[in-house]
Amino acid sequence: MRFGNGRFGFRALSAALGISLALLAGGTQAEPKKEFNIAWTIYVGWMPWPYAADAGIVKKWADKYGITINVKQINDYVESINQYTAGGFDGVTATNMDGLTIPAAGGVDTTILIIGDFSNGNDGIVSKIAKTPADLKGESINLVELSVSHYLLARALEAAGLSERDVTIVNTSDADMVAAFKSPETSTVVTWNPLLAEVKAEPGSAALFDSTQIPGEIIDTLMVNTKVLKDNPDFGKALAGIWYETMSVLTDPGEKGKTARAAMGAMSGTDLAGFESQLAATKLFATPEEAVAFTESEDLIKTMDLVRSFSFDHGLLGDGASDKDAVGIAFPGGQVLGSTDNVKLRFDVGYMKLAAEGSL
Repeated sequence: MRFGNGRFGFRALSAALGISLALLAGGTQAEPKKEFNIAWTIYVGWMPWPYAADAGIVKKWADKYGITINVKQINDYVESINQYTAGGFDGVTATNMDGLTIPAAGGVDTTILIIGDFSNGNDGIVSKIAKTPADLKGESINLVELSVSHYLLARALEAAGLSERDVTIVNTSDADMVAAFKSPETSTVVTWNPLLAEVKAEPGSAALFDSTQIPGEIIDTLMVNTKVLKDNPDFGKALAGIWYETMSVLTDPGEKGKTARAAMGAMSGTDLAGFESQLAATKLFATPEEAVAFTESEDLIKTMDLVRSFSFDHGLLGDGASDKDAVGIAFPGGQVLGSTDNVKLRFDVGYMKLAAEGSL
């Protein structure tokens, strides 16, 4: 499951709680320290983190810099980001949209340290009735509301000349999605793998639209607290070292890679074949050079403009946001979308470049 696997765009904290947590996590000067905590949840693009912990790669790089890094699984994806926002973790695996709508919108200055991949077929729309997105007009559609599934639907409708006003959205938990699709009352769902594979396998179902048609927009990252990173640059170096060493193992064409992928599959509740099928629907940035090029691309700025527009339109930037510029998003090269006085989400290529240069 991707509630575990789930990648939500919820306004996850109440306004009052969000303010207090932001003050706790982002409003005080982070102090230099030696022990750090990273939260992760089950998703194909994030399984390298627990594998690295089990394989000793985390300890190897942490030891190099004289620090300790704890990699901890949280069963609930939203809760993992909430705990990070509250200061319980120094970093968390999350999507670009959720980094904007939860910690950044909550006032916690957050740096996207590593861009690991983007969904390239792992998210999709499946219907028993419709054959194209244009056929969805007047239909009821089951999805996790305010999630990346909701964003995917909005993009599909836009491409078909429709809008959300033309459909009825039925908020459905990811845990209930497959059962809902099997019921006669449900005609169309939007979901992610491995749930997507299950609903696509249902007799009479048709895949209408998936994330291959919006490449680079649903991005899976490791993000960290900016203050913690600034005061502890060795933390960032260790994380980059861990990630790219693990990437070299994951993508190894021989037995070493196969064994690693099987282990990651088992950790996520599937087998080697299941994990590799999900990996095939993921555009993995296996090298730091690839990740840097993607992060420095003008396309990323265009993507984040789409994401922040969707987020503001759905009330995800907070009750005090008067427009989509309320939260500043910084990119390599100094460009900022939104408020330059309230930059709370930062795309940083510095540590990925160190990895590319062999300087870690």
